[in-house]
Amino acid sequence: MSQIYRREFIKLLGAAGIVSASSGILLPGIAAAKANARVVVVGGGFGGATCASYLRQYAPDLEVTLVEPHKEFITCPFSNTVLAGMKSMDYITHNYDGLRNNRGVKIVHDWVMDIDTIAKKVKLKGGSSLPYDRLVMSPGVSFNWNEIEGASEATSQIMPHAWKAGAQTILLRKQLEAMKDGGTIIIASPRKPFRAPPAPYERASLIAHYLKKSKPSSKILVVDSSGESEALALFRKGWKKLYKGMVEWVDGSQQGEIVSADAKSLSLTGRSVGTIKGDVVNLIPPQRAGDIAKIAGLVDKSGWCPVNPLNFASTLQKDIHVIGDACIAEPMEKTGHSASSQGKICAAAIVTELNGGTMPSVTYSTSIYSFLGPKYAVSSAEVFRIKRGKLVQISGGMSLEKASRKTRLKEAKFATGWYKGITTDMFAKK
Repeated sequence: MSQIYRREFIKLLGAAGIVSASSGILLPGIAAAKANARVVVVGGGFGGATCASYLRQYAPDLEVTLVEPHKEFITCPFSNTVLAGMKSMDYITHNYDGLRNNRGVKIVHDWVMDIDTIAKKVKLKGGSSLPYDRLVMSPGVSFNWNEIEGASEATSQIMPHAWKAGAQTILLRKQLEAMKDGGTIIIASPRKPFRAPPAPYERASLIAHYLKKSKPSSKILVVDSSGESEALALFRKGWKKLYKGMVEWVDGSQQGEIVSADAKSLSLTGRSVGTIKGDVVNLIPPQRAGDIAKIAGLVDKSGWCPVNPLNFASTLQKDIHVIGDACIAEPMEKTGHSASSQGKICAAAIVTELNGGTMPSVTYSTSIYSFLGPKYAVSSAEVFRIKRGKLVQISGGMSLEKASRKTRLKEAKFATGWYKGITTDMFAKK
């Protein structure tokens, strides 16, 4: 992937008809459309919350219900800044008041237990059912614990994954605080696809930032099942500059993934890396679409949900759309920004189709920011279009490798602005 300058990328976004601040789409006349129908959205994260908000913006008469078991959403983006002591949990915690009060979205806090795709009803744990004309699924990810011997939801209380922000984030932070100086932290990431591929590198960076100030004799071992990449090269250069000798990267690709874990000895074993022991172990397991997606019959043998990228409609179930981490939308990576972008496109497609129209071909975009320190960040951005029924990247790139400290500081400021913008947009804050 070739590198591009930010100015050129923004120019391309403008030419493509995309709202650059939040990667939304502009479809002439869509906001005036009306659809007297019922849409249920399952999952209140970056994809689901954004989709529910934009459904109401595109079609104010549309009945939109968002089902989300939790009354607050804690974002994975920026959760690594909590580990570094840069931000608080309050900073990454958001509620649904804006969607309810400012968009008119009906919010139901309950668990989805089943989906009747024939009768078109969402069955809730509380006993009630929600009928739908269109259903949007944004269930996020679940973990394939069975792929790592000795690993389970229970052992994650000892070797936290912190790949779903919240209690796990707090647990990992407390373990870092309790560790003695001179300790070793292991960060083990799974093979792709998984949620937020650059995030393990950001985590290593921000934990190093904390250690450099508080426990400077400590080390971080990154066991990476993804292997070498352009993104990794940027981080390794940053580690050398900011945390010389503190972060060690281990190639876990080429059949070297972690295959077993021992919570008692805090050790991991991989095919090629052997057995390694840490004082704090951050084991990020292999991933798949959220459990409810499988229950609903939306998952193929890959463990993910195949969709038509034009409207994110499931190719396995009628009148159901799947967005966010759970769907197969390669080459878009599974990130919060991707989910948000997909939510807007999906909302536009649903409103267009409910009014008898055909969704036009649009341009897709996504970006991801990563901190290496409070004043040092890098980013990537991509633009996609559909060609022959598949998403194809037409432009994009990483931050320039030979950038000044001033440029990295600007990227850090851009990252903070991006987070504020996307969360304000998805939760309809004023």
